[in-house]
Amino acid sequence: MADKKTQSDIDVRAQIDALTLELEQHNYQYYVLDRPTISDQAFDMLLKRLEKLESEYPQFRHPDSPTQRVGGAPIKKFTSVRHKYPMLSLGNTYSEADLTEFDQRIQKTLEQPYSYVGELKFDGVAISLTYEKGKLIQAVTRGDGQTGDIVTDNIRTIRSIPLRLQGSGYPDLFEIRGEVFIHRKDFEALNEQRLEAGEEPYANPRNFASGTLKLLNSKEVSKRKLDCFLYYMNMDEVLFATHSESLAAAKSWGFKICEHSTAPTNLTGILNFIHHWENARDQLSFDIDGIVLKIDNYKQRDELGFTAKNPRWAISYKYKPKSASTLLETIGYQVGRTGAVTPVAHLRPVLLAGTVVKRASLYNADEIERLDLHEGDTVFVEKGGEIIPKVTAVDLTKRLPGSRSYSYIPVCPDCGTALVRREGEAIHYCPNESGCPPQQLGKLEHFVARKAMDIQAIGKETLQQFVQAGLIRNYADLYLLKADQLAGLERMGEKTIQNILQGIEASKKIPYERVLFALGIRLVGETVAKTLAREFNSTDALAAATFEELTAIHEIGDRIAQNVVAWFQEDANKTSLAILQEAGVQLSGSYEKTANISEALSGKNFVVSGVFERYERDALKKLIESHGGKVQSGVNAKTDFVVAGANMGPSKLAKAEALKITILDEPAFEALLP
Repeated sequence: MADKKTQSDIDVRAQIDALTLELEQHNYQYYVLDRPTISDQAFDMLLKRLEKLESEYPQFRHPDSPTQRVGGAPIKKFTSVRHKYPMLSLGNTYSEADLTEFDQRIQKTLEQPYSYVGELKFDGVAISLTYEKGKLIQAVTRGDGQTGDIVTDNIRTIRSIPLRLQGSGYPDLFEIRGEVFIHRKDFEALNEQRLEAGEEPYANPRNFASGTLKLLNSKEVSKRKLDCFLYYMNMDEVLFATHSESLAAAKSWGFKICEHSTAPTNLTGILNFIHHWENARDQLSFDIDGIVLKIDNYKQRDELGFTAKNPRWAISYKYKPKSASTLLETIGYQVGRTGAVTPVAHLRPVLLAGTVVKRASLYNADEIERLDLHEGDTVFVEKGGEIIPKVTAVDLTKRLPGSRSYSYIPVCPDCGTALVRREGEAIHYCPNESGCPPQQLGKLEHFVARKAMDIQAIGKETLQQFVQAGLIRNYADLYLLKADQLAGLERMGEKTIQNILQGIEASKKIPYERVLFALGIRLVGETVAKTLAREFNSTDALAAATFEELTAIHEIGDRIAQNVVAWFQEDANKTSLAILQEAGVQLSGSYEKTANISEALSGKNFVVSGVFERYERDALKKLIESHGGKVQSGVNAKTDFVVAGANMGPSKLAKAEALKITILDEPAFEALLP
């Protein structure tokens, strides 16, 4: 019997070993080589099979198993560590003349033949990976170049980064550096989802990648489709004579190395490379902001050495943001599902960064005033990671004499209701929530969306059809629909009707926190809905909550609290909730409350403004709240600190200075944390 059991264990271990290796190879084929050899479904089946075996025989699970790419419970804080090899920044320039001077200094110092390699300068976040005996043991952010944060669990979720190396010949211990980024199509898809959910879009791919790496929950990181190119190795023993040889070896070990680089070349070859990618960069699936040139030979690098901040053997050439000028034909206004009215510049079509641009964002009334837009103006437009381009300035040399300046519209463009703008907010709103057509349809689309009630059988056209037929006015009416009402509508066969009604019925099992999100309360996104669900276990309890009780919750600011209180006071919303309750929709639930990491910031009010190097703005807000602080939307007399990044809003800065509020940069803010 004992022998049989032993043989069984041997067989299971062999199966786990084989599945682990097979899945690693499929990951490499898909995420590194971009040549998948099996379907996603087949991969998922293999992964589930491995998960089942590992759950039954955990003693045989590999520490770097493909099933372990998503970590366990969220950590409380990151641990900082000193870099073994400092992560210095590169000197940079926008001038080809500076590159010529750089080359002349190299020539003068070396007095021998030398070559450069040219590489794309990825617009992402630097990372340092350490491998021991072929296994990933640590991942560290750049930080200040001397010290960074350990983010190994987050990096393990990036499937293009090998957990275990393939091939042979790698050192027992070495470091490899790279850039974490997100592909444009994935970034735009995420932003489209956020816009549909009534949430603020992410500012740009780089900040998104940076903020994602700083999330404390690796399960959330795994959902964000990050990628990584590796481009530089550090090791104690010298295995290669040149940088290009080291990258060829790294590629053979399973690392994802960008294919767009030069063979060893001279300055002329580098300049040709720069010119090519300045025109061709829009064809890439990811963002670059320039080109890096490096001396290829390692001994020559040692001879050139370093300054206090930069290597003398490398420099980056940065591209200027792509801009175009065109005629501002008119300003239009879009009404979102929450009633937010957003101005959009309608432009004479112009080619910019590989696409024809007809519209550009103007954000709000303050932006129109800042730009001082006039009828018939010629404007400059830039593309910088946003879903739609932005107007950056006016060409005053082409302004028409006597042209009238634009003023923000006073009434809703769809229903004619007078717009409102609350104190401390930049956006104008149409308050006619139930009678404004785009708000009505937007709320319905939001309610049935996948992340909300997930009624997949009902799309935008179907909702429009229901509204036009007078069958529904709001989402609660969906639960009153009957088959005979739908039978008289166009394109409504028996099977379609059955799918719609089954989808509505299935949505009654959607958990309470997602129902809260689906209700479409202004500023209550997925995260806020989860927070409210954990604090108030039913809509009845939430409806009874006071403004003071809501703002006592660290994640809930004044504006969110005002919106929640106002929403539950509306008679129309009370009626909708009664219908949902009668239909059996989940309007209550029981959730475990999460404790703060610390109370270091307890009792302190923060405003976060600008673009940050180490954090995505939402991640920074969550970090403040996780240490007991409260995040405000606007600066007021109750504000204790403003955490300021680059391009901080000028009005917030002026108000903070007038109120003598302490303004913190990132290091000063981090000094407040335990």
